Amino acid sequence: FWHNKADLNLCTSGDVLNELRAHRFKNVHLWSRGVNTERFKPIHRNDMMRKRLSGGYPEKKVLLYVGRLGAEKEIERLRHVLDAADDVCLAIVGDGPYREVLEKHYSGTNTTFVGFLHGEELAQAYASSDIFVFPSTTETLGLVILEAMASGLPVVAAKSGPMIEQVDDGKNGLLFEPDKPDSLREQVFKLLDNSVHERIRAEAIKTAQNFNWDKPSEQLLSFYEQTVAIRHGVPIRYSQLKKNH
Repeated sequence: FWHNKADLNLCTSGDVLNELRAHRFKNVHLWSRGVNTERFKPIHRNDMMRKRLSGGYPEKKVLLYVGRLGAEKEIERLRHVLDAADDVCLAIVGDGPYREVLEKHYSGTNTTFVGFLHGEELAQAYASSDIFVFPSTTETLGLVILEAMASGLPVVAAKSGPMIEQVDDGKNGLLFEPDKPDSLREQVFKLLDNSVHERIRAEAIKTAQNFNWDKPSEQLLSFYEQTVAIRHGVPIRYSQLKKNH
């Protein structure tokens, strides 16, 4: 009811776009994803941050999760990986209402709850880890996927519509089957092979470079221009705004 009163509705994945249109949402368009490729880079790798993420064991393979700690994120899935390998640890960056439950769930494992990070520290956290893990099947955007890729991390994500749009399975990341209990662990273990890790890492960086914020920003301004022109019949061009301001 409310969205169909709008001149413009934007969503950030083709999967969601199709779902909204199937439910008779009007004036819906796709706004492409973007990532700050200047902020998130492999060069931000930091030994002190790696020690912090690994709980003092930087020689272990560091799995990284970044995001809100909510029940819908399905972060519990990652325990199966830790239980199967002593040389792997997990760093959970973020906070939320589910943190206390997760701390109990991961008690006795090689897991560090880092808390909320932003800016330079967040960029260091990405670049100082080895594998980015994203178990949620309910995401509509998954911006952290692109941040991880830009930072040089191979990604292991749940196979779902929005994730398929970002992760080319076996090329720039790996997808696991959410309904198969061993699938996540098997995909993470593939990346413990250095040759596989480096190949996918290189492709991940290339992918992220195609999603810098310039194109999505220009696309958004174009949407605004078109909407104003249709509603008021007054064309406004971004080039004119830049000239006047």
